[in-house]
Amino acid sequence: MIPHLVTVRHRRPGGRWLRLYVPVLPVLLVLSPLLLLAVLAGLVACLATRVSPVGALRGTGQLLWALPGTRIEIEQGRTAVLVSVR
Repeated sequence: MIPHLVTVRHRRPGGRWLRLYVPVLPVLLVLSPLLLLAVLAGLVACLATRVSPVGALRGTGQLLWALPGTRIEIEQGRTAVLVSVR
């Protein structure tokens, strides 16, 4: 299942959290022209390095399919970031 919502939490220096909800589908639609260019660049890179484009596309799809439920937490000093994919 493709992720639907990404939640980003950032702890400010004062100790308060800033929470951002990013819906994936609208962002994907807005960035779709850049996505097309990225796919073409990936195809050229696959052909230049003699990697199977179908295998690379399949690996990318499997990576995206595995994203829901992922939590990434980074904390350094008084700054903390939490990214949660649903």
